[in-house]
Amino acid sequence: MNKLQSLLLCVVLLLSAPFSQAQTPPDFSTDDERNTMQVFNFASPSVVYVTNETLVRDRFTLRLHSVPKGAGSGFIWDAQGHVVTNFHVIEGARKVTITLQDRSEWPAQLVGSAPEKDLAVLKIDAPPQRLTPLVPGSSSDLAVGRKVLAIGNPFGLDTTLTTGVVSALGREIEAANNRTIRNVIQTDAAINPGNSGGPLLDSRGRLIGVNTAIYSPSGASVGIGFAIPVDTVKKIVPELIAYGRLVRPVLGIESAPDQWASRYGFEGVAVLRTKPGMPAERAGLRGVFRTNRGGWQLGDVIVAVDRQPVRNYDDLLNVLENHRAGDRVQLRFLRDGQERQADITLAAPE
Repeated sequence: MNKLQSLLLCVVLLLSAPFSQAQTPPDFSTDDERNTMQVFNFASPSVVYVTNETLVRDRFTLRLHSVPKGAGSGFIWDAQGHVVTNFHVIEGARKVTITLQDRSEWPAQLVGSAPEKDLAVLKIDAPPQRLTPLVPGSSSDLAVGRKVLAIGNPFGLDTTLTTGVVSALGREIEAANNRTIRNVIQTDAAINPGNSGGPLLDSRGRLIGVNTAIYSPSGASVGIGFAIPVDTVKKIVPELIAYGRLVRPVLGIESAPDQWASRYGFEGVAVLRTKPGMPAERAGLRGVFRTNRGGWQLGDVIVAVDRQPVRNYDDLLNVLENHRAGDRVQLRFLRDGQERQADITLAAPE
């Protein structure tokens, strides 16, 4: 056999060899990768695309017409068609449309909103078989370093997954109405525009937060994102479904503007007046009153509720949100520079 024949024989043997081993490499995926894929496949059917429109007047014809205002994410809350998203995603919208994972589009009605928590609940009349609610987890046992996954629609790109860890707990961010949202989760999972309102998940696919904001001068993710903890969501969403708003008990006072504190050099909530028949009046609190000389005298200044400091009106509202009507609380207040206290039974809002 000459050299040419030997070469041809080698080629034939190579061509006739099985390719299965060369074409099918071993499965090198790690446990973490498999977990990420499992969570995405489990939770993504629950994530929806939220688009809203608003009315704009044509500058030439002066006619009103609908134009796209914005978009974001949301997720199915229950089989009745309730969808949770951020308040700022649907703020000012005339028309809201929900797109499910099967790409079907459904008009949505606003059920309730809590701007102070940047949460809103919508409702669609989709059949239950098209709806896959997320499983709520718990945010009370979260720890820095825990793996988290965010699913949303950044920049209109549907069903996008990002992963990261819990970077910090107990953060504070500002809501659309300048209220403070407390105990917020900070994560390095990329949260870009359009992710707002989407779910933050743990490694078991459970809801642990609602992605709400990014901290970035450019508006794009730089590794600092925030999510409203699910324990807050589980408390607020049922109230929005039942009442359309966040329900908190009241003291029955009209408070003075926070600017009074800096003007008079104190921290707390100054009582402008008490409402007749309400808890504050029954407990003997007094508001601003006229002196014998015809001037106005500062009344009581609330400084703590159940030993939780109250430095401003935002603090007072946050404390009251942790209570229900009928709860009895201890109120500490200043009167003529002296600290006093009173036990008050909180009332339902009027």
